[in-house]
Amino acid sequence: MNSDIGFGAQSRAVYAENPLESRGRLYPETESPTRTPFQRDRDRIIHSSAFRRLKHKTQVFVYHEGDHFRTRLTHTIEVSQIARSLARALRLDEDLAECLALSHDLGHTPFGHEGEDVMHECMAPFGGFDHNAQSLRVVTHLEQRYAEFDGLNLAWETLEGLVKHNGPLIGLDGSPLGKFKNVQLPFAIREYEEKQDLLLKTWPGGEAQAAAIADDIAYDAHDLDDGLRAGLFAVEDMREVPYLAEILSEVDTKYPGLEESRRIHEIVRRSITRMVEDVIREGMRNIAETNPQSAQDIRLAGRCLIGFSSDMAAAEKEVKRFLFSRVYRHHDVLAVRKLVSRVVKDLFQKFHAQPELMPSPWNIGLEDLSETEVARRICDYIAGMTDRYAIEEHRRLFDDTPDLG
Repeated sequence: MNSDIGFGAQSRAVYAENPLESRGRLYPETESPTRTPFQRDRDRIIHSSAFRRLKHKTQVFVYHEGDHFRTRLTHTIEVSQIARSLARALRLDEDLAECLALSHDLGHTPFGHEGEDVMHECMAPFGGFDHNAQSLRVVTHLEQRYAEFDGLNLAWETLEGLVKHNGPLIGLDGSPLGKFKNVQLPFAIREYEEKQDLLLKTWPGGEAQAAAIADDIAYDAHDLDDGLRAGLFAVEDMREVPYLAEILSEVDTKYPGLEESRRIHEIVRRSITRMVEDVIREGMRNIAETNPQSAQDIRLAGRCLIGFSSDMAAAEKEVKRFLFSRVYRHHDVLAVRKLVSRVVKDLFQKFHAQPELMPSPWNIGLEDLSETEVARRICDYIAGMTDRYAIEEHRRLFDDTPDLG
């Protein structure tokens, strides 16, 4: 990285979250003598069951299609690396940025976004489903490891950044924003807001903004990589996108005749570098312009300060459009998505009709729950499944499980 965009910056800025000034945890605990609150949160996330299950939850390709495609776990680690790089250059708290990157996908269903879409459809009569809200539910309720509380009891700053991954959730008038406009906020968020105010009207702190844009950078670059390696499109097809065409020409000029696997890697790594350096420059420019003197000033700036420049945002939108047409809507991917959609829908409908078929402890105390509470428990159970376990459960309950091979 070039020295003019902050390489080697180590000191924490005044606008960074200071772990020594954390707003604390819902359930007070004695602080660790060897770790900051954010380092402790990072360790709790990594040791959680939900984090381990990310290994067998997929991004685009289902688990059997190859060992070299991204899973939720490898994607999460890659996002974490980029988030730390951004935080270091922008003098934010690296540990908090890492926490938010490591936890951002804990609520994802099996089978990627297709699983999420089907779960939202199944849960529509009961408030819908959102994976960010489910991530909050995982770390505040579903992880049950500690003697004194449910969840991981993470610091306020970690929870706030996690729930506001994409910005403020409600406007100044209290009405939901974005995809929640005209509908109520997801249950998990409303439930936790009654216990602890996560400032849903403001932008999150700088560390959360860094983790969110790191997610986009990793997603774009690595879906290009996986799509190429899966043969869904050819390297030359990327010339349709000016941003990618420029990188491709740069690689071919410097390394004529380079073998395909190395050529692909050069394209992907250069895309990541360009996007990361753009975010750092834009972040520094926005920070200089607004001159925040505290982490709260970042929240109250009224806009995202750490993101792409307008030129890079336009280029990134074209990359996403290319991925949508060439990868996400590819007939091979759509064929598998249709099959996994059936798996999730079948499981929900079966358990909704006969919730006692869920294994212990999920089937305990059902008689004391309302229909909505039962549906939510079914949702929690299915959302926590890995791809492989979802297929196994389908085989246990049905005679005609789809063949994903």
